[in-house]
Amino acid sequence: MSEPVYHIPALLSECLEALDIKAGGTYVDATFGGGGHSRAIIERLDTQGHLYGFDQDLDALRNALHDSRFTFVRSNFRFLTNFLRYYGVEKADGILADLGVSFHHFDEADRGFSFRADAPLDMRMNQRATLTARDVLNNYSDRDLERVLRLWGDLRKPGPIVKAILRARAAAPIETTGRLLDTLKGVINPRREKAELAQVFQALRIEVNHEMQALEEFLKATTQALRPGGRLVVLTYHSLEDRMVKNFMRTGNISGEVEKDFFGRTNSPWKLVTRQPIVPTPEEIERNPRSRSAKLRVAELIGPED
Repeated sequence: MSEPVYHIPALLSECLEALDIKAGGTYVDATFGGGGHSRAIIERLDTQGHLYGFDQDLDALRNALHDSRFTFVRSNFRFLTNFLRYYGVEKADGILADLGVSFHHFDEADRGFSFRADAPLDMRMNQRATLTARDVLNNYSDRDLERVLRLWGDLRKPGPIVKAILRARAAAPIETTGRLLDTLKGVINPRREKAELAQVFQALRIEVNHEMQALEEFLKATTQALRPGGRLVVLTYHSLEDRMVKNFMRTGNISGEVEKDFFGRTNSPWKLVTRQPIVPTPEEIERNPRSRSAKLRVAELIGPED
């Protein structure tokens, strides 16, 4: 019996082309995961090139490349500049981030990321972290639960779900994905059951892992970590993160507000390489259905001469 696939990278050839890899350059795979992107990048490097792979998940360490041109960094990508400085890297030539959750996390039932199997409500990407989905469900106030579901799950009317959670936990703590599913019966639209459950689980995962805060810090760090002319290549999978990446690449800030200098010139450190996101072809979606929501955005850091 073959081992399950850790992750199939979406838009792989498009990501490699976007990075504009130079054989002797320095690159960062900010979301190493199963190492699919990293292996493809390493193949394009010579003995002078180097790749740094970031991942906070201990499971990803098992996929580390045994290659002198590769360094595994067990850390969240929000600490990008700290670790590059630690390894003596002044500037990188390209940074890639695939923000999708690995197949591994959904397929490993005991991690609690999926509603397809009964498991403890964990959802931590970093097993050293303390906050779990169980903590959120059982300890957050009604107002905070509503905020999480509305902001991170894009649920327009989270009130009934919150009330159901409060009733259930008053009787006994909500400890498992199965108990959460039982709690949500009757308040989830049966015609959109899978979609709404996915939104609830997404909201919990984002809250537990502080994903949006980490993404904001990572994006801001890339302006310090890249050399002028270096490429930032980001794959997003839901509207929240895609909006943040789009705003940042277009304006240089998370809010998307266009800032101009005294002469009326747009004050952004980025030049867009892709004005519209690159999306998978129908053929790729057929081969890898989980790629269907992927959007690839690319920007280049502007040098002083520009």
